[in-house]
Amino acid sequence: MKWFDKLERRFGKYAIHNLMYYIIGIYVLGFAVAMFFPDVYSAYLSLDVEMILRGQVWRLLTFMLQPPSYSLIFILFTLYFYYMIGTVLERIWGAFRFNVYYFSGVILHIIAAFIIYFIFGQSFSMSTYYINLALFMAFAVEQSDTQVLLFFVLPIKMKWLGILDGIIFGITIVGGFMVTILPETVWYGLYNMGLLAGSVYYCYVNATCALVSMLNFLVFLLITFKKPARTATQRNYQKMQKTARKAQKNQQRPSFNEKFYNANSEKSTWESANKPYINRGGAKHQCAVCKRTELDDDSLVFRYCSKCVGGKEYCNEHLYTHIHVK
Repeated sequence: MKWFDKLERRFGKYAIHNLMYYIIGIYVLGFAVAMFFPDVYSAYLSLDVEMILRGQVWRLLTFMLQPPSYSLIFILFTLYFYYMIGTVLERIWGAFRFNVYYFSGVILHIIAAFIIYFIFGQSFSMSTYYINLALFMAFAVEQSDTQVLLFFVLPIKMKWLGILDGIIFGITIVGGFMVTILPETVWYGLYNMGLLAGSVYYCYVNATCALVSMLNFLVFLLITFKKPARTATQRNYQKMQKTARKAQKNQQRPSFNEKFYNANSEKSTWESANKPYINRGGAKHQCAVCKRTELDDDSLVFRYCSKCVGGKEYCNEHLYTHIHVK
């Protein structure tokens, strides 16, 4: 993501801070339009590709006026909920990254509408459902242990709601594209649950809408679950562990060349050359891995490992990198 960091350093100053203030304001305005002028949105403001191609380009922006709920009671809770999750995501990611995530969802929303129009030949007026769903799913990933009250009564963690929405999202896409090979009873059951459309044509349309509109979340998901890069300290620590394993393995099972070298260099018998090393200089400490004593290096510090059986003693270089003897 170095390229994204460079992009943020260059264009981060243009990011809209507290973006959810403006989004909630747009939803409130759209709710007022829907209450007092119910036909205006569908006639002049919705994302109608056919009308856009005829010159009504303002629809590329005004479709965002559609509120997430038309209920006077639930709109207050819904707007507060989306304001909360959007604000939290902006604080976690920063204003620029949150702007990119939200507006990429808006752009993909528009692209999905054009794809449906040119492939299926229908101007499908898409709602803001998948834009809001992308916010919710990202929040469920970032704050998976946050609890909310389901039906204002049951406490439930966000990760379970995210998993449930992910299952519904997957059924919409996979079931929509594979509807022709699904058993009729399965299709009918999913249709009754509101997960699939009643015709093959609209199943394809809904699956395309869901897949294209949520690409920003899918990319975010891949980046989030990507294995994090190791720091230099972590790489060195793992390298030392690997070296310690090799040393211990070679210590337990010396190779033929090692035995031959020891026998010739020390001018001793074959058996005595491979006996445990005993320092004749009166050393009090000896590392169980490298076999060095305080006589070999005055800077070495020796400690006993409480996790190793037999009271093993290690130098400061191998105290935290050795493999525990069970």
